[in-house]
Amino acid sequence: MLDDLDLKILDLLREGATSSSEVGRRLGVSRQAAHARLSRLVADGPVAREGAARATRYRLARAAPWEQRFPLDGLAEDAVFGRLAGEVAAIGALGGEARGLVAYVVTELVNNAIDHSSGRSVRVSAARAGSVLEIEVEDDGVGAFRHVRERLGLPSELAAIQEISKGKTTTDPERHTGEGLFFTSKAADRFRLASGALAWMVDNRRDDVAVEAVAPPQRGTHAAVEIDLERPRSLTALFAEYADDYEFSKTRITIRLFEIGVRFVSRSEAKRLLHGLERFREVVLDFRGVEGLGQGFADEVFRVWARAHPDVSLVPIRMNAPVEFIVERARRYGE
Repeated sequence: MLDDLDLKILDLLREGATSSSEVGRRLGVSRQAAHARLSRLVADGPVAREGAARATRYRLARAAPWEQRFPLDGLAEDAVFGRLAGEVAAIGALGGEARGLVAYVVTELVNNAIDHSSGRSVRVSAARAGSVLEIEVEDDGVGAFRHVRERLGLPSELAAIQEISKGKTTTDPERHTGEGLFFTSKAADRFRLASGALAWMVDNRRDDVAVEAVAPPQRGTHAAVEIDLERPRSLTALFAEYADDYEFSKTRITIRLFEIGVRFVSRSEAKRLLHGLERFREVVLDFRGVEGLGQGFADEVFRVWARAHPDVSLVPIRMNAPVEFIVERARRYGE
């Protein structure tokens, strides 16, 4: 059974191969203690050793990946998870929260490929590196961000990412709630969705969200998730965090996703942020990393829109002092 120090070492090794002295320095233990613990993890399997003497480095051990390609025509997402559980020992042996979490992530991602990609096939792979299960789902369709942009009439694929990140965004409201990708991005320890020239990344370990450029552009949609099987996230707790009376009624918006930069000035930026948020009862606005707000932006969010939607609670968090001042000023004018 892995203890707290073992888990910290595995977290550190996810950054890449390193030495016992570096592990000791980063975790505040002696080199000898780090070496002894790393040697035990090598013997038990989750860590691999490479090199010798002073050149010795430690990394997460990787099992040979399982990979299959499935034709999308007539495919059922639960059948894909059944193959995974039957052929990948690390998944088949799971029980409780961990099994339910992996099943949810796999079936949601495969279902998106089946229903929305307009592709011909989907590739699914799974590999274990230490305690972390890495899953990839890649289709050969039109691309998730392009699909959402075209169906919803959005100006760009970045706008498509912004809408997906809110939750309840769907191009097929008769058959889908738009919750799948939102909750999958919250359920995994790390989540990356690449399509076209952009990738949306969610790191729940570090509580961070980002968008990066992809070169060359990704054909179709490529989803990659990491799940720590030693510390699986609870789906029950996750759904409860965003639900009220079993209804998906809360969301959390990372403000930095809605502009390149760290300052927000215009009403148009605010309107882009606010689009569709009337579907929720509570909206948490996370201002981490935002250095400043313009009066127009704050007025549009906290006075104009708040007055027009009195049944929606806006909850700003992680504001610096200048941002908090502007937000509170706008709110007081709205009272």
